[in-house]
Amino acid sequence: MSRAFKTSAYRYKGELLVLLLTLLLVVGVVVFTVAATACLSGIFVLAFIVLSFYLGRSHHQALVSRARQVTARSSPRIALIVRDATARLQPGDVLVYIAPGRVMNAYTFGLSSPKVVVIYSALMDVMDSDELAFILGHELGHVALGHTWLNSLVGGIAGVPASWSAGMLMAMTFLWWNRACEYSADRAGLLACGKPEKAVSALVKLGAGPQAGQRDLSEVFRRIDAEDDNLMGSLGEIMATHPMLIKRIQALRRYAGSSAYRRLQKLVDRNLQP
Repeated sequence: MSRAFKTSAYRYKGELLVLLLTLLLVVGVVVFTVAATACLSGIFVLAFIVLSFYLGRSHHQALVSRARQVTARSSPRIALIVRDATARLQPGDVLVYIAPGRVMNAYTFGLSSPKVVVIYSALMDVMDSDELAFILGHELGHVALGHTWLNSLVGGIAGVPASWSAGMLMAMTFLWWNRACEYSADRAGLLACGKPEKAVSALVKLGAGPQAGQRDLSEVFRRIDAEDDNLMGSLGEIMATHPMLIKRIQALRRYAGSSAYRRLQKLVDRNLQP
């Protein structure tokens, strides 16, 4: 059996640059701010990472008590989607859970292996298999690109005690990096489902909410398309962990039309071959 193809080439081109600038800015603030010494800052970051580890473990234990782990027996349809998406993206050891709730969301956590992906059951009601593959692939992309542990590291650094202005600046740069990561994860989701139109429809349904199955999605898309038409929308994005949906859709469409995407899609699809 040939070795599986594994790549991070779908990473959004600006993500690493934003991460580097974020780290440089945060380190600069830590060095020059009078609110924290270098020693105290190092202890704070280490404490934040340790806390993240134990909170993740505690969260996992609580999750197991109320969520259902995806297996071939418990969730055969989702298990097939998980199998294909993990084969394509090669994220390493990952457990997937379905949690009850009307929240249209999925997320991943974990500093050690296996990482955990949680999908809320509301998504099962409105997403088809291809759209679920995009949602799952998005989360697996976070795992494969190291966002799960980097989030704890960068978040710890950004939370170092500092003056109000320095703290706000570090928080904003941390969110900037978060938004860059979302573009990379969207590309992973596209590679997982292999259908650009389904990736876009999944994002539109996320914007529509739990009633996506009963709502006019064309009207929802028009509302999403207007998100960046005013200054308040752009200002709101600065303090958000995710880019505007319309920007994510536009970025996905650009990537889907590129030769780089077509080449990678063929290569990751080969991982499905026995």
